[in-house]
Amino acid sequence: MKNLFLFGITAFILLGCNNRKSEIVYRNPLPVALGDPYILAAADGKYYMYGTSGETGFRAYSSDDLTEWTDEGIIYEGATPESWTIDCFWAPEVYEQNGKYYLWYSANWKHNPTNEEENFRIGVAVSDKPVGPFTEMNGGPVFDPGYPVIDANLLFDNNSGKIYLYYSRCCYKHSVESEIADRAKAEGMFDEIEESWIYGVELKPDFSGVVGEPVLLLRPPVSVGDVQSEWESRSVTSNEVNRRWTEGSFIFEVKELYYMMYSANFFGGANYAVGYATSTNPLGPFKKSEDNPVLQKNTEEGGNVTGTGHNMVLTLPGGQMLCVYHGRTAKTGSERVVFMDKMEVLDNGKLIVHGPTLDTDIRVKR
Repeated sequence: MKNLFLFGITAFILLGCNNRKSEIVYRNPLPVALGDPYILAAADGKYYMYGTSGETGFRAYSSDDLTEWTDEGIIYEGATPESWTIDCFWAPEVYEQNGKYYLWYSANWKHNPTNEEENFRIGVAVSDKPVGPFTEMNGGPVFDPGYPVIDANLLFDNNSGKIYLYYSRCCYKHSVESEIADRAKAEGMFDEIEESWIYGVELKPDFSGVVGEPVLLLRPPVSVGDVQSEWESRSVTSNEVNRRWTEGSFIFEVKELYYMMYSANFFGGANYAVGYATSTNPLGPFKKSEDNPVLQKNTEEGGNVTGTGHNMVLTLPGGQMLCVYHGRTAKTGSERVVFMDKMEVLDNGKLIVHGPTLDTDIRVKR
């Protein structure tokens, strides 16, 4: 009887431990101050977070449970004499392939014969570990489209076996005519409206360059009557800045449909928000959802989260999807902090983000 009693107690304790381990409980914002967050679920069973920090390079944070995070220090140092980079180290993403880890990122390029104010290009670095150190590949940017580019995102397409690179052409020197631009000029708000557009291109398997020419996938709406026009033009219509952004893309596939999430409006303002578009092909054409935006500030509903954007999607082994993004609160002020909220794709194809949330327990199964 004594042995049976002990067995029951042991089983109860083990069952309780297993139940706790199978569930993640956290609160937003996470205890990490980064912009453009990206989380890698690595082969060693840990999670690694990367993002924009304003440093001359990137650092990583590690976690066993997505709740407690450890600062692993600098994993890539740019702006060295040997590097092709100068400053503005933005939007890192890390991919694990064949036992190696590849860091994709944006930075200002040293090669600048015409003295451009924005000379961003995309590079890749490699390491044997998710916490580096990462060493630059190719001796320079992966490719040069002839205009500044940021926000690299990759798709390893299971259907074709190809790899695709997605990026945003910067607003810099990219003045675009539209009805929104005409209205802004007529009202004396701005002399011109610059835009950033999202492109996609096939990537060489060894990451040494691209295959073919980039394809335009997403851009801000041209017509005032476009259902997307109101929310994607808020930075202009609020007289905040003369730019309309389409950036921070993240692509994934569900049931042979490709979902591209993207951010619009000024990344430093309250109106930064997320929408999505879908296609049956990795290089489009993509159709924006009429339900956009799917993530935006909640101050008009009594909340205090603003500037929600540049997201990625982390899918847990149990199938739960998490939208990982940065935002701001009344407490954090202008500092960007990391949020994670549940998201789902319904049977009818509709994408829903259950956020932004703040200071409330979120429970998800691993």
